[in-house]
Amino acid sequence: MNKKFVKDFIVVENERLNSFNSLLKLRPADGVMPSVSPGQFVQVYVEGSKNTFLRRPISINNVENGQLWLLVKEVGDGTHAIVNTPVKGILNIILPLGKGFSLNPGKILLIGGGVGIAPLLMLGKCLKEYNSEVTFLLGARTKEELIELEEFAKYGHVCLSTEDGSLGEEGFVTQHSVLKDDFDMIQCCGPLPMMKAVAKIAMARGLNCEVSLENMMACGLGACLCCVEDTKAGNVCVCQDGPVFNINDLKWQI
Repeated sequence: MNKKFVKDFIVVENERLNSFNSLLKLRPADGVMPSVSPGQFVQVYVEGSKNTFLRRPISINNVENGQLWLLVKEVGDGTHAIVNTPVKGILNIILPLGKGFSLNPGKILLIGGGVGIAPLLMLGKCLKEYNSEVTFLLGARTKEELIELEEFAKYGHVCLSTEDGSLGEEGFVTQHSVLKDDFDMIQCCGPLPMMKAVAKIAMARGLNCEVSLENMMACGLGACLCCVEDTKAGNVCVCQDGPVFNINDLKWQI
């Protein structure tokens, strides 16, 4: 089990990417960045919000030049406070949490939907360093929601789909033409219906497939049991035994 740290991070950059997503780049106040794996997450303490009592779980988007990148979607009081933390402001963070994606050789297809694209950037970067051939398939409702595309392009071939056809192919990621290509593995993060649809495709083609679950998490440490998932091995806490699971270990009806 990875050692967990509670550390203060200083906001170095805070960039609004669209109407609801912000990219925060943080450096550890003590100058020491813990080792993290793609697919792991952090718990961010929300200070100054009367309606937020628990830390907020956020996927690790990337680690670059000793900085921790968090791609944060503003959905409530907690995330509103986080994305409005000013440059030089402090965020207290617990990390690294959970079990991340596996790193495998071969042709790997990384599929992300909505803010579920966040952990795939670091995953693609690590896979490229592992000499894997990476293809990203990123989907959203509209082109405004497709973000960090230049960053993804550094690590692999980028394919896009939007439900309204405003960028890339029109439709869902599960309808994209790149799925006709041959791959050795699929790794996926996004809305549950999308991941189940991707898992069905992977099973039909006999492909190894991992998904990152987004069960409701409170403590992030396996104590509160809010994120329990019923798997073939029994009930497990997604925050500790996941969030990444092989689809063969899940009880999904697909």
